Amino acid sequence: MGIDLLLHRFSSSYPEAQTPNTLLRTIEGLPVLELASICINLTLVLVFLFIVSARQIFVCVGRIRLLKDDSAANGSTVQRASGDEGEIRDVRIGTDFKISVLCCFYVLFVQVLVLGFEGVGLIRESVNGKLVDWSVIWLPAAQGLAWFVLSFSALHCKFKVSEKFPLLLRVWWFVSFVVCLCTLYFDGRGFLIDGSKYLRSHAMANLASTPALAFLCFIALRGSTGIQVCRDSDLQEPLLLEEEAGCLKVTPYSDAGLFSLATLSWLNPLLSIGAKRPLELKDIPLLAPKDRAKTNYKVLNSNWEKLKAENPSRPPSLAWAILKSFWKEAACNAIFAGLNTLVSYVGPYMISYFVDYLGGKETIPHEGYILAGTFFAAKLVETLTTRQWYLGVDILGMHVRSALTAMVFRKGLRLSSTAKQNHTSGEIVNYMAVDVQRVGDYSWYLHDIWMLPMQIILALAILYKNVGIASVATLIATIISIVVTVPLAKVQEDYQDKLMAAKDDRMRKTSECLRNMRILKLQAWEERYRVKLEEMRGVEFKWLRRALYSQAFITFIFWSSPIFVSAVTFGTSIFLGGQLTAGGVLSALATFRILQEPLRNFPDLVSMMAQTKVSLDRISGFLQEEELQENATITLPRGMTNTAIEIKDGVFGWDPTSPRPTLSGIQMKVEKGMRVAVCGMVGSGKSSFLSCILGEIPKISGEVRVCGSAAYVPQSAWIQSGNIEENILFGSPMEKPKYKNVISACSLKKDFELFSHGDQTIIGDRGINLSGGQKQRVQLARALYQDADIYLLDDPFSAVDAHTGSELFKEYILTALADKTVVFVTHQVEFLPAADLILVLKEGHIIQAGKYDDLLQAGTDFNTLVSAHHEAIEAMDIPNHSSEDSDENLSPDGSITNGKKRHPDGNNIDNLAKEVQEGISAAEQKAIKEKKKAKRSRKKQLVQEEERVRGRVSMKVYLSYMAAAYKGLLIPLIIIAQTLFQFLQIASNWWMAWANPQTEGDKPKVSPMILIGVYMALAFGSSWFIFVRAVLVATFGLAAAQKLFLKMLRSVFRAPMSFFDSTPSGRILNRVSIDQSVVDLDIPFRLGGFASTTIQLIGIVGVMTKVTWQVLLLVVPMAVACLWMQKYYMASSRELVRIVSIQKSPVIHLFGESIAGAATIRGFGQEKRFVKKNLYLLDCFARPFFCSLAAIEWLCLRMELLSTFVFAFCMILLVSFPHGSIDPSMAGLAVTYGLNLNARLSRWILSFCKLENKIISIERIYQYSQIPGEAPPIIEDSHPPTSWPENGTIDLVDLKVRYKENLPVVLHGVTCSFPGGKKIGIVGRTGSGKSTLIQALFRLIEPAGGKILIDSIDISTIGLHDLRSRLGIIPQDPTLFEGTIRNNLDPLEEHSDHEIWQALDKSQLGDVIREKEQKLNTPVLENGDNWSVGQRQLVSLGRALLKQARILVLDEATASVDTATDNLIQKIIRTEFKDCTVCTIAHRIPTVIDSDLVLVLSDGRVAEFDTPARLLEDKSSMFLKLVTEYSSRSSGIPDC
Repeated sequence: MGIDLLLHRFSSSYPEAQTPNTLLRTIEGLPVLELASICINLTLVLVFLFIVSARQIFVCVGRIRLLKDDSAANGSTVQRASGDEGEIRDVRIGTDFKISVLCCFYVLFVQVLVLGFEGVGLIRESVNGKLVDWSVIWLPAAQGLAWFVLSFSALHCKFKVSEKFPLLLRVWWFVSFVVCLCTLYFDGRGFLIDGSKYLRSHAMANLASTPALAFLCFIALRGSTGIQVCRDSDLQEPLLLEEEAGCLKVTPYSDAGLFSLATLSWLNPLLSIGAKRPLELKDIPLLAPKDRAKTNYKVLNSNWEKLKAENPSRPPSLAWAILKSFWKEAACNAIFAGLNTLVSYVGPYMISYFVDYLGGKETIPHEGYILAGTFFAAKLVETLTTRQWYLGVDILGMHVRSALTAMVFRKGLRLSSTAKQNHTSGEIVNYMAVDVQRVGDYSWYLHDIWMLPMQIILALAILYKNVGIASVATLIATIISIVVTVPLAKVQEDYQDKLMAAKDDRMRKTSECLRNMRILKLQAWEERYRVKLEEMRGVEFKWLRRALYSQAFITFIFWSSPIFVSAVTFGTSIFLGGQLTAGGVLSALATFRILQEPLRNFPDLVSMMAQTKVSLDRISGFLQEEELQENATITLPRGMTNTAIEIKDGVFGWDPTSPRPTLSGIQMKVEKGMRVAVCGMVGSGKSSFLSCILGEIPKISGEVRVCGSAAYVPQSAWIQSGNIEENILFGSPMEKPKYKNVISACSLKKDFELFSHGDQTIIGDRGINLSGGQKQRVQLARALYQDADIYLLDDPFSAVDAHTGSELFKEYILTALADKTVVFVTHQVEFLPAADLILVLKEGHIIQAGKYDDLLQAGTDFNTLVSAHHEAIEAMDIPNHSSEDSDENLSPDGSITNGKKRHPDGNNIDNLAKEVQEGISAAEQKAIKEKKKAKRSRKKQLVQEEERVRGRVSMKVYLSYMAAAYKGLLIPLIIIAQTLFQFLQIASNWWMAWANPQTEGDKPKVSPMILIGVYMALAFGSSWFIFVRAVLVATFGLAAAQKLFLKMLRSVFRAPMSFFDSTPSGRILNRVSIDQSVVDLDIPFRLGGFASTTIQLIGIVGVMTKVTWQVLLLVVPMAVACLWMQKYYMASSRELVRIVSIQKSPVIHLFGESIAGAATIRGFGQEKRFVKKNLYLLDCFARPFFCSLAAIEWLCLRMELLSTFVFAFCMILLVSFPHGSIDPSMAGLAVTYGLNLNARLSRWILSFCKLENKIISIERIYQYSQIPGEAPPIIEDSHPPTSWPENGTIDLVDLKVRYKENLPVVLHGVTCSFPGGKKIGIVGRTGSGKSTLIQALFRLIEPAGGKILIDSIDISTIGLHDLRSRLGIIPQDPTLFEGTIRNNLDPLEEHSDHEIWQALDKSQLGDVIREKEQKLNTPVLENGDNWSVGQRQLVSLGRALLKQARILVLDEATASVDTATDNLIQKIIRTEFKDCTVCTIAHRIPTVIDSDLVLVLSDGRVAEFDTPARLLEDKSSMFLKLVTEYSSRSSGIPDC
């Protein structure tokens, strides 16, 4: 009864409720925001219901299909579906999730409360017979329904175990918060006007819900629920075999949703880790498969090959191949770029309408809000598309770079010898480090070609609307602006080319100096080469200066062009009598500002296109270079024939243009299992002979057939950095028994025991911490482990002592390779009897071939080689009794050694640390081994991981940079110039807005001439200050870059040898190339850019605040939020950039290393593995690089969104003010500047972040500017006399030496005296400390105790240059520098041509060089590659002859020459250095047998020191043992 009455009352109180018109009127009566809120919430409820029902339908359909599939495929699909995710092991509900759900239910409770309160009130009124407006409860009812759905959807995530909230839910929360903020604003305004009357339940509920909605909005933007799921899944397996075990996740980018991609929130997990602790490489997820180097390389390579095949006569276009490979990515990106360009012009177009509206000209209802909404929407779309466009461009560039780098690398491994002469390894590294980088960077300019005309057309359209026909003048002025920049860009490009060429030269020389630093220090040439590098830097600096000053002028043109265009436009408009209005002028000014970008980009675009073309041509030229002949050797599968190697009528030449081939008339047939020895004089073509079997040397005619796989051991050892085990395995899987056999066959077991980390010891750059003999044996082990059919060994025994050599020959060639085909080049005549076939080469012909005895009887050249060897042996004059007793003396512990196997004790001792005395018991040895194992864990490796600073870039780095030029005096001047520029620019715009009438028909405030005159004075005044700023920045940058470079270069050249031993040259090169380029070209402009953007931002905020001070209420919290976000972002970004810098070095290092060892890699057929490793390293580099790119966009997006909201707030304030309360032209000016706010803010943050990221380059250079140096080169108070050393007496007093503080002592208290003018032979087994003693003499290592006196002067008291320049040395590794023969003999230019020719004649090279066209200017290629190793050794002898030092050291100087040449060199040294002290380290005993005294070292102690005759008489002498071993080996190896 009561309900009927209530219904009756309700219908009577609302009699027209049934009619639609009444309903419509009620809706119209509702406030706009309430209506919007109701519509949004109801729409979203409907969308939610639709999604739920659609999902149900899909599930049903899916079930039906699954049932069908199940019957067919036995349920495999279902299993796969469930198996993908893996079983959930553990679920953790985070606090965020709990608070989110709580907030939802709290808002629901508030809405229900309001609904109840309003409902009860209305019912009460209705019962009292009043007229009731039921529309009051529509809002709480709609919101109650919405929050009911939202609360339970959020709660459902817990049961679904979702790690992310659904997209709809997040959008809903975000929209609710925006509506809430707008409502709050209007409620606040209403409260200010109406006071407490305005306080209604809706307003109170809105206020109460705000904190909860703010939190939900934050969660919506972040996306994650806070539920952590731990799964047991197959994903625990690494995706790449070589990937670190710690990094198992593929980047979320690969499967991110639309919202996540738009907001870049897929990056959140990585940034949150970075905020908690410094990021490591293992934290960075793997790239998605489509972004990996392999994928991109395959696509580009296949397109390149197709183009080459299509038209073989025409060179293919690399640019076209790149376009065909990546056009889809570019097209997708073009959509974002185009959309972005369109919406960026909405603001300037609408400004005039906005100024009209503020002036009281309203055309449609709510026009102000519609305008504000349009501005906001356009800015929002612009912000979102900009970020997608930029990220897309970066990813495209990354793909192109990865693919091109891989192609250049692969080509580098296949280059023919002629092509290799055209491209040094430094140049090839430059193609990768510089040219590929430039082609990748071009992706930034890709769309400018079609966007530039589009932007100009849009700008002209807007200008036509505002200034009419004067827009034609704009077009002409724009064309003039563009045309002026073209010649400037041409000049700039020319300077860039010259700069690049100069940089190439400097890098090549730097690379060579770093490789040969030991020689430079030993010869005391480092100062000369440093000066040479500084001169090369001087040339580079000249072009750098021109490039930077022309860049400064281009900057001036860039800032002046919009001023020039605007002055011409306004001037023409006034001249034609057009009526300018404030709105039209502001719209035009905003348009000019946008037009400024394409105008600025045009010269960049032109120069970038030209630079990219140059780089593309260079890479394309390299990729089309001649490759090794595919048909040079015909390789047959194993077992097809019994002939292992066959050469028919072979003619080969390194230089095809030369009339005389390197090898000619080669006929040879080697059966399977034969041992072939190749011998001949220096330069007779022995190494080339092996190259012709490998197919390395260009074949002119004939045929080479090889049956089975080959392994090659080059003469100059090629060792990769990495540990010893990796070098031996060389990509093959580890098989323990086989590995052990290989190590014992190569006599490496002892060496491993003595290394602090065994075979896990990391080898330095190019095997620097291994002795020559160890390098050679590691190479031999690598070859043996490959288990090939044919072994090609190039003089493998030259670098080891006699004992180890004969041991190796027996164990390696005669035993391990007993059933293999072996071709070995050797100078050791004693190994020849064991060969099945001996080939004697002379001037590129095989002049004799046969067995040992047959060749001896035939006489001629072979006889000469053998007799030279026998002469040397006879000269040793061994007492008769020694040979009889030699058996007992061979083995230190008294065991008789005969036959094949020999007791390993005491054979092979390493050069770092062995304190085991000879004759030790097995038990003691075991104890020592255990000790060593314990030590291993504590000891450091020689080569450490690259050092990396963590955390913030220290302020010291910034200050050191700023103080580097003119003590920082230019910095305040730069800031003043920029401030004045900004002030004058704002003044010029303010003048135009103030002086022009607001609407057509109003009177102007000043005459047209004054108007345009003042404007031009202010505008061109501002551009003058920008010119001053640009010049000051360039001047500052140049001075600072030069100072930092010289400081680093001097520091590196003054570094001790231990620094180069433990630092791969790739790291140093990375700093002197990439980091130095950043300091040269980037950092000054980044600093200037940061200063200018900061001042511009202050200017924009200042203008907006002047008009609407309320903006400050938002600007302050926005600035705080920006700074917080920037700090949050920088924590990760900084580490990412550091990781990127470090990950770049291995790519460059592998590049240089692989190109140097290309012949070995090809010899083993390992090109594929190296290509794979390169792809893997490229991905390791791309992972942090990709994340750092995305992180920049992540930050910019959030910054721009914040500034867009501030701008929208400013607009809403302006339209909300009553008409007339604000000057429309000033409001228009604020909007004109506000349009730029988001771009400027993101540019400010970006410029700061990029500056900090680039400053890391200074940090890295700073590290290398503070390397602890060697002792001073010259000590002023302690110069030795000019004639010092006169006698050449050397006294060693209790000399103790260790390589590093934490390593054991290598020389243990050596005491002996070398009398002046005598010949001293220094012998001992491998690793006994011979080379260490020489290093101590030259002070490459400082003694840990004791001293060395030369002519009674303690060498540690004089300068290093004074010491080293007075000593002569012929080192073990003969090194030649790129240049000419003259430069190599006399780099300090101290000698005349006559003296140089004399030295050449004495060193047996005179005739060879006279035959060459250019005589002393005969070129020497990089590493001396166009000279044989023996000839290089003779050049080293020539250097010593020129230097004429009183003390000469020969460090195994004749290891690489044949016995006859060795005897010759010894004779020359005897005659030329008869009054000098000559210290000779040798493995060949005849070399030292005629010495006056012999020093025998064992384990870093003096074992014996006496004349050779006395030592040979003593039966127990160690020297006698060594001599006997050598002579027994020389009398022929017993047949096995």
